Amino acid sequence: MAEERIIRKSRHEISLIRTAAKINGEAHAEVSRHIRPGITTFELDEIAEAYIRKSGGLPTFKGLYNFPATLCISVNDEVVHGVPSKDRVLVEGDVVSIDCGTTYRGMVSDSAVTWPVGTITPDLEKLLKETERSLMAGIAKMIAGNYLEDISGAIEDVCVAGGYGMLRNYGGHGVGRKPHESPFIYNYRTGERGPMLEEGNVLAIEPMFTMGGDDVYTAEDGWTVITNDHLPSAHFEHTVVVTKDEPEILTLLP
Repeated sequence: MAEERIIRKSRHEISLIRTAAKINGEAHAEVSRHIRPGITTFELDEIAEAYIRKSGGLPTFKGLYNFPATLCISVNDEVVHGVPSKDRVLVEGDVVSIDCGTTYRGMVSDSAVTWPVGTITPDLEKLLKETERSLMAGIAKMIAGNYLEDISGAIEDVCVAGGYGMLRNYGGHGVGRKPHESPFIYNYRTGERGPMLEEGNVLAIEPMFTMGGDDVYTAEDGWTVITNDHLPSAHFEHTVVVTKDEPEILTLLP
């Protein structure tokens, strides 16, 4: 049977995604300047939306699948899809995962960063560092001629070496024309090499590590994904394009 292929984006489409990604990275940077004990996740969401709209973009997540906000903001044992709230106040020692999407002229970018709130423990510092390192290890495999499983395996190797848990039913994805496109990108080896990477493929790579086990549940809000053992987690993501040379990370913070 013929190997599945990832939809390739045109140069024009990639140029629009690049602009969306620039705004997205800048929005992350703007939000990061306000992360401190005492601020609410709702206030951070307002900052992001205002920045994206002022910059000529649209907040991708707001209204997507009926999600109510611009950012997914997940604190401590909340791994992904946390809903910003006026009642959720950040405190010293928290870790807060900010996931943001920006649409520009119909094309989408997506990225996530986990930030410390004030001073955090050395164990949490290491969790954040290793989760981000796994993201970069996965991105390094985004070379034309490699396979999707090469990305997944590189992420898994960092996770296993650090002794972390990993979400099994969540992962990366194609992105660009829509917020979530094929293929789904596992953060661990499945035994299937998947499609070959080609120049013009645009993927959102996003490892999620936990300090404990792999198991999670969804909160009563229908969105927030929380670790069963209530141990902290971290989430990092970039939108990346496969080029004829090395991969180009589009959502770098300025």
